[in-house]
Amino acid sequence: QVQLVESGGGLAQAGGSLRLSCAASGRTLSRYDMGWFRQAPGKEREFVAAIRWIGSSTYYADSVKGRFTISRDNAKNTLYLQMNSLKPEDTAVYYCAAPETSKILRYPSDRYEYRYWGQGTQVTVSS
Repeated sequence: QVQLVESGGGLAQAGGSLRLSCAASGRTLSRYDMGWFRQAPGKEREFVAAIRWIGSSTYYADSVKGRFTISRDNAKNTLYLQMNSLKPEDTAVYYCAAPETSKILRYPSDRYEYRYWGQGTQVTVSS
């Protein structure tokens, strides 16, 4: 049974920073592509960032490129999302996600590539 638990969300001012964590159990994250998504009230869940397990290539939504950094600590079996220069439009519930298998995801930005999701952590950015 794969479980993903996000933490690190909270309230930040515009221009501030937060670091989200996603702790995994039931699976070794180092052998899976992983992703972060977010969902604002009344909006669809959208892609934020993804990281490959082979080569650790990273991918970002245009809206967060240059401000957010996805990373992983294999020893701690934890995925991270460092968020800098936060904007009010970053306000959302943030989810980490893992696929069913260790295959290389064809479209890491596609939420339907992912099978397992955490419960989410709320990020609120005030102006």
